[in-house]
Amino acid sequence: MAVKDEQAGSGRSKLFRTKSIEQSIKDTDEPETKLRKELNSWDLTVFGVAVVIGAGIFTLTARTAGNVAGPSVSLAFVIAAIACGLAALCYAEFASTVPVAGSAYTFSYATFGEFVAWIIGWDLILEFALASSVVAKGWSLYLGEVMGSRSPIVELGPISFDWGAVLVIAVITILLATGTKLSSRVSLVITAIKVAVVLLVIIVGLFYIDTDNYSPYIPPSEPGSTGEGIHQSLFSYVTGAGGSTFGWYGLLAAASLVFFAFIGFDVVATTAEEAKEPQKALPRGILGSLLIVTVLYVAVTLVLTGMVKYTELEGDTSNLATAFAFHDITWAKNVISFGALAGLTTVVMVLMLGQTRVLFAMARDGLMPRRLAPTGKHGTPVRITILVGVVVAVLAGVFPIGTLEEMVNIGTLFAFVLVSLGVLVLRRTRPDLPRGFRVPLVPLIPILAVLACLWLMFNLSVETWMRFVVWMALGVVIYFAYSRQHSLIGKRERGEIE
Repeated sequence: MAVKDEQAGSGRSKLFRTKSIEQSIKDTDEPETKLRKELNSWDLTVFGVAVVIGAGIFTLTARTAGNVAGPSVSLAFVIAAIACGLAALCYAEFASTVPVAGSAYTFSYATFGEFVAWIIGWDLILEFALASSVVAKGWSLYLGEVMGSRSPIVELGPISFDWGAVLVIAVITILLATGTKLSSRVSLVITAIKVAVVLLVIIVGLFYIDTDNYSPYIPPSEPGSTGEGIHQSLFSYVTGAGGSTFGWYGLLAAASLVFFAFIGFDVVATTAEEAKEPQKALPRGILGSLLIVTVLYVAVTLVLTGMVKYTELEGDTSNLATAFAFHDITWAKNVISFGALAGLTTVVMVLMLGQTRVLFAMARDGLMPRRLAPTGKHGTPVRITILVGVVVAVLAGVFPIGTLEEMVNIGTLFAFVLVSLGVLVLRRTRPDLPRGFRVPLVPLIPILAVLACLWLMFNLSVETWMRFVVWMALGVVIYFAYSRQHSLIGKRERGEIE
């Protein structure tokens, strides 16, 4: 089929001009912005497991159990996993059909048009930058555990500076600029270490489970400062429940919170352009990594809430090691801290990799400055990698962790909704495209994915929604002020370039 970019804007608003699949694939061969195809199915699965097993297991499980859901946090993980699984099927089809860097941004450009693609790209920038910062701060917390009494946080006047988070981001920025294959090898070694630590947690923890700690499985609802006003979930606000701490509202809010733990398979999709056989490797990497981590997450949460009463996990500093410290299992606590330190390193690495690839795709299309797009001698977008490193380091070094997590979730869920809808659109508009993987039971599965993600979004806090709307509004301003005029598709339509 002939490339349709020049005709895309005729007869309809230029806001919704699409970039054809053929043109997207053709652009991957530009010498100055060409990425190396070095990754196989195993590499992608490792990336997925590397990023998903991290913040969720080592930090989020304990805090969510202690502050929001109690023992029912294990059910919250199952609910979140189901939503992720539905969306993962849609990602697998898209990634195998459009093996181009950019993930949901690229998919949206091919289906919904430029404006929606910009919005989702802007949204992904928020997701990956904040997620990298959150996990880097989690890494720093465990660094403090390893160092003992010394803290990686210093007070600079009114500002608390987290030099531990900045340190790990600086090292990872250098590693990512050096090459994607090297990054995958480092991820493989470190991922093996942290999976071994997680299995150790499960096996050792089984001997300390007290089934009385599971009762009540869903604790009665309690009023609290984290569940009132704009801090409560949008669902509880609309329905008049007035709070989302424990109870059924707490369980639903927890599912939306622990969704953060599953962010990862969409990062795998951002590396599509660097896969050797994307039609096979991407579906295997996406679905394989999600299956592995879901089993591990549920097992860890059952052990954690069985070892200690959920009330012992209350507060912002509790983590997986807290339960072992409670039983004076010092050696296990130290092993967990070391494993978390290693594990969270790969999480930051893969999240920053995803961030650079989305920005790279947007810069190559002209929606971000094109001078950021050129790749270096190692086949990586060095300029973008350094820029991302600096921004993430500033966020992680200065901002508190609690204000960042929910913003990551709402951005990711929004991306999942558009990708799931995009599968339906592309099935109708381009049924001729070869698909390495096809979502079963279409349109049922994509529709269920959309509904599940919207439901989780509805259970995020009002405050998070307010911040999200402000971020999206800023993105709209930037699009009309800069991106619309510099779009390569727009320049082709105006005859400025071939």
